[in-house]
Amino acid sequence: MRVVRLASEIDFDGWRIAARRLRAKGVTPETVIWKVERDLFEAPAPATPSAPAGAFTVPPAFVDLARSVILHRAPDRLPLLYRLLWRLEREPRLIDNPADPDVAKARDMQKAVSRAIHKMHAFVRFRLVETDPETYAAWFEPAHRVTEAAAPFFARRFTTMTWTILTPDACVAWDGETLKVSDGADPAEAPSEDAQEELWRTYYASIFNPARLNEKMMRQEMPKRYWRNLPEARLIPQLIETAQARAAAMVAATPSPAPDRVLKAAMRQARDGSYNSDVPTSLEAVAAGVQLCRRCDLWRDATQGVPGQGAANARLMFVGEQPGDQEDLAGLPFIGPAGQVFDEALSEAGVPRDRTYVTNAVKHFKHEPRGKRRIHKTPGGGEVQACRWWLDHERRLVRPRVIVALGATAANAVMGKATPIGVNRGKALQLPDQTRAVLTYHPSFLLRLPDPDARARARAEFIEDLRLAGELAGLLD
Repeated sequence: MRVVRLASEIDFDGWRIAARRLRAKGVTPETVIWKVERDLFEAPAPATPSAPAGAFTVPPAFVDLARSVILHRAPDRLPLLYRLLWRLEREPRLIDNPADPDVAKARDMQKAVSRAIHKMHAFVRFRLVETDPETYAAWFEPAHRVTEAAAPFFARRFTTMTWTILTPDACVAWDGETLKVSDGADPAEAPSEDAQEELWRTYYASIFNPARLNEKMMRQEMPKRYWRNLPEARLIPQLIETAQARAAAMVAATPSPAPDRVLKAAMRQARDGSYNSDVPTSLEAVAAGVQLCRRCDLWRDATQGVPGQGAANARLMFVGEQPGDQEDLAGLPFIGPAGQVFDEALSEAGVPRDRTYVTNAVKHFKHEPRGKRRIHKTPGGGEVQACRWWLDHERRLVRPRVIVALGATAANAVMGKATPIGVNRGKALQLPDQTRAVLTYHPSFLLRLPDPDARARARAEFIEDLRLAGELAGLLD
């Protein structure tokens, strides 16, 4: 039997060097024992491997897979990886076979590690531990050993802060310039509650939208195991309990009527449906006009028009396709399932939604009945063109530096022609009025992707695009 000792549980370089040497010498997987301990009587392994006789290559996909799987807590992950490496010699396309039990198991571990990184990004809460200099700390217990892998996100997100994240596996500290990693901490070292947490709970309660609550999805995305580290967790049971009644009150509430002068102007425009005589002079006038718009027939089956919402002088404007079922009922853009994906992605990108303006290319919900449900239908080119009158005036009044088109319909409305997303996303496009445009996926596209890997890749690209737009607009601190 061969015994291989690694320097740590996540010693990927050590595993890689040892695995290559073992395979080059023809050592079979069942004769190898992997241990995580340092032998004091053994010379340390060199930092880089020398190329053994009969050097070989493996697919880059395997290397990426191994880097993730080694962060998993499963004790059999190291033998599994070496078994896959051994089999690749005779089965070079092994990694592309999702039905293979070893590949399927490794992919499941990779997904679990990816989820653990995402949860760490979402649920770390910093607490003020020193005021001079201002220093923050957080305690977190990740499902897998992902602390070092997750740390660069926090360095980008909180660049100007001095902070430390404590976990049982490792601690990472940021001094404004350098990330430093040290040994894991004890739960007793977790920072205690600070004065800012009551303010955070007040803010969280004020932004909680009961109309958007999906309790099953919330518990799936925000498992209870993380609640003990979240200041807002103590509010969640009560918010869930009262959500249904609060949502019903929102639907039943009478909308605030537009001022008489605005309403009269909108009614004059509505008589012939042309909207070419009286140009709206404010977003308030646009909102009132949308309610009376007859430029196409979508108003007939919609509950109400849904104008844009947000800062009147926002540097960054988001344009979606059209309101969904929940938006149609509430009269607000992006509050349904796609809106939740949108908000989460904005948060990860570091873009504050309250400093943006969010609207849609088409202001009425296009749908078809199916039983008790109303199923979304994509607006046609004529409907997009008819509603572009309103979008153009929103752009004129807000005057954003950057416009993000979410999906193909929005790209058509913003660019004035059909513009593919795939070949144009990730770029800053110039519009005739000198505004910059960024094209990306619609959040609902991420919800529809059945393959978890494809969904994770698309979500990462979506967040990159939002971050690019935030940087172009000067909204990232």
